[in-house]
Parts: sequence; C-alpha cells; structure tokens
Amino acid sequence: MSAKRQRPRPPARARPRSGDGAAKSVPATLLAAALRAQSEGVLIAGRRATERGLRILFVNASFCAMTGHAAAELVGRPHGVLHADPADLRRLKRWLPHARPGEPLTGDGFLIRSDRSTISAAWSFDPLCNPRGRVTHVVATYRDQTEKRRLQEALVHAQRLDAVGRLAGGVAHDFNNLLSVINGYCEMLAAHVAANPQALREVAEIHNAGRKAAALTQQLLAFSRRQPLNARTINLNTLVADNADILRRLLGTAGRLELQLQEGLANVRTDPAQFQQVLLNLVLNARDALRDDGRIVVSTASREIKAGLNRRGTDTPPGRYVTLTVSDNGTGMDAETQKHLFEPFFTTKPEGKGTGLGLALVYGVVQQSGGYITVKSSVLVGSTFEVLLPAATAAVDEVRPVVAPLPSLRGNETVVLIEDDDLVRKMVAGMLTADGYRVVAPESLAVAAAELEPSPPVDLLIVPLTPEGEKFARGLQVRRPNLRVLCTGSHDERTALPWVEPQRLACIHKPFALSELLRAARKLLDA
Repeated sequence: MSAKRQRPRPPARARPRSGDGAAKSVPATLLAAALRAQSEGVLIAGRRATERGLRILFVNASFCAMTGHAAAELVGRPHGVLHADPADLRRLKRWLPHARPGEPLTGDGFLIRSDRSTISAAWSFDPLCNPRGRVTHVVATYRDQTEKRRLQEALVHAQRLDAVGRLAGGVAHDFNNLLSVINGYCEMLAAHVAANPQALREVAEIHNAGRKAAALTQQLLAFSRRQPLNARTINLNTLVADNADILRRLLGTAGRLELQLQEGLANVRTDPAQFQQVLLNLVLNARDALRDDGRIVVSTASREIKAGLNRRGTDTPPGRYVTLTVSDNGTGMDAETQKHLFEPFFTTKPEGKGTGLGLALVYGVVQQSGGYITVKSSVLVGSTFEVLLPAATAAVDEVRPVVAPLPSLRGNETVVLIEDDDLVRKMVAGMLTADGYRVVAPESLAVAAAELEPSPPVDLLIVPLTPEGEKFARGLQVRRPNLRVLCTGSHDERTALPWVEPQRLACIHKPFALSELLRAARKLLDA
C-alpha cells in the first residue's frame, strides 16, 4: 500500500520587525496631524548645523504660539536665533557628531519671542536615522515652563523673607531689652539732674535717640510678624477718608491725590493704628517716585475669589476680600528691585534718606492681618500696590474714650518680677523698690518657685509670657486667687492668660518706658 502523498506547505511569510508594521500601517497624513496636535512645541530640522544653528523644516502650532512667530517666518531659518544663550548652540554642535537614538540632548533656558520678550523653556533634541542608522534629521520638543519658574522664584522669595523675618525678630527682641535699659535709666537719671538744665537736655537727647531706636525695632517686629496687633473691626473707606488731609499734606506739591472709594464696602479686621502706617508708607513711597504731573490714586473695592481659581499654592485662597490699592504714575521699578522690595533695610533711596523698613512693616502688618500684598510695576510707567484683607461680617468696633484719674504710682504691695535679662530686671526692681514696693526679683523661674513656697503673699506678678512663664503664673494664681498679672512681651490682652479675670490682667510690650510699667502696675493694683 503506497504511502499517502503529503501536499507541500506554502512558504511562511516573514513577520515584520517590531514597530515596522505599525508604522507602515499609519498614513503619513495622520502622523503629520499628530505632530501638529501636540501640546508641546515640536521642531524638525536638518542634521547639518550652521553658525546660527539647524535649518528649520517644520514647526507645529504649539511652537508658533510659544514663540509668537508664524510657521512661514520660521521655516528655513536657523533655530539658534530663538535661543537667548549662545552656549545652547555650542552644546548642540558638540552633541551632533555623536548623536545616537535614545540619547537625547536635553536642556533648559530662555527663548526669544517675536516681540523680543523671553520665556523660560525646557527642550529635548533627538536624532532621526535612516534604515542604515545614519542621522538625517533632528526633532526637538519644547515645553514652556515660564509659570513653573515664576512659582519656584516666588517660593524661594517667600522662604527668604521668612528666614530674614526670623533673624530680624530675634535681633529686635534682644535689642528691645537693651533699649528698655537705656530708656529706663534715662528716666531715672532725669529725676536726678532736674536742677541742671544742661545735663537734663543731654539726657533728653539720649532718651529721644532711644525712642527712635525703639520705633525701628517695632518695624522689625512687624516685618517678622511678632508685633502685637490690637485688632478691631474697621472700615477701610473710613480710615482712608480720615487720613486724606494728612496724605495731601505729605504729598505737598509733588503731585495730586485722588480717592476712588467703593460705596457699601465690607469691613475688615486689623489694627487701625498699624494699618494707618501701611497706608502712609505706601503713599510716601509713591510720592518719592513721582515725576512731572504726578498722580497717586488710592482706591478700595470688594472682591470675591471663587473656589477653583486658586490652582497654585501661591494663589490667594478663595473667599471674600476687601482691597486697598495705591497706584502712581512715577518712575516705576525693574524686575530685580521688585524681588527685594519687602526685605528689611533694602532701599533704592540715597544714603540717609530711608531706613528700608517702610515696606517691610507694610508686609508684616498685612501678613499678620491675614491678608496678601502684590505689586506690579514697570520702569517709567508707575507702580501699583494692592492689599487684600479678608472681609469681616462684624460691625465696626466703636471706641469709647475712658476718662480716669491718674493713679498714684507709689505703693507698698509685694511684687514678683520675672525677667530673663539681668539689666532689665535690676532696673525695674530698683525703680519699684524706690517707689515703696516690696520686690522679689529671682534670677530664674526655678529660683522663684523655691522662694515662693508654700503660700506667697504676692499682690502682683510681672512675667514674660513664655510657656514656662505662663505655667508659673497659673500655679501662683491657684494659691493666690486675687493675683494681678502684668505680662511683658508680644501678646494681646484678649488672648493672653484667658483664665485670669480681665480686670486683673494687663500687657505691655518691649521696649517699655519705666513710667508705662509703673502706671500699668499701679492701675492693676488699684482695680
């Protein structure tokens, strides 16, 4: 029986290599459309580099939008005309002879737009090879990162301001102790030289200089957000209107002042005295920048920032705000000046004409009030400062004047004085003792706790509001329910020691005058 004859099989068809079939099955028109639809800028150029770069053969719509050029303007031109830094072209020329697929040339820098402005961009150059592996073209993708760079610079700027603020706050705190001693002994010395007019004048000059130095430290504390705020509910329209005459006098013949106050403006919560300083400083800065036909506009308005509009971390949070804007048509500022504008001691004024603390104070008060401040400025156009404060629903706080007879400053009560600084402690203790008080002034809280056991006959405690000082005051008040407490430091009476009855509590802030401390102590003891 013959074997069954096998039919020959057809030869197997060769499978395409990975990617080749897919590429051949995609029409060229679709590939071109895909390039045009890319959200990133795409540029295709020849492989040969001239002195000014690679000759551009194709650009997509995103690249045109990024650079401001039309495609017809770019095709045929060398790509190097778009790069602001010649070093970018030198790197490309070194990379080209050794270019290999999968080994792109990456970088970032600035591109020059059609209007001569610049944008920050990141790019990647990849070689296109023929079947024999030879580079025939170069394809480049560009990503606009101008906004990302701006946010990074804003973050670095905020971190720098925060670091400078902590340093300034620490320096101001220590400096305040020295000023309290200088000013305090000036007051004591004035009583001893009252019969000598020449000596009294000299002591008065020292005291005046000390008070001016104290005002500078308050501005440093405001910048570092350690300055206590006596916050009340106020209306910015009222504050601006009440200060309009002062602002016009400050402006003098330098220019004219215009007020544009929105009717029905919501209230805000801030310290009216310190916010008055914000207004004055902004107007003074604008006045110093005015040229011929100078004009300053102070305006108020309501603004609502809706949720979803603050996509970036540096954006103002959503909510209802009240804006105060101070605009001028003066000399303006360049971008470099604006970077350092709110830093302490930075000033563009001649030496001796400014301390560089005015805008630092503005920044600190606005921040402490829960607000935000921005500036827009162009050279020879002018500047606009905008302050945003959260809108308050409460009614304006009415301030009722309190008329009380000046108390006698002498007494015989027992006062416990807690003060870390030796010079301040000795000065205050000496003055209280001279006025008849029995003073206990231990060198530390640990010594005070040991000396005042078990049941101390204390009428008044003068203590800094550190966590340790608050704990000590709480323990002493448990044993002496009628204890009066005079806090020294940067605290608001409404938030300091809430367990002490308001009439038995007061706060004074360094650098304090001795007369201020004596009045506060006597007022508490007489309450």
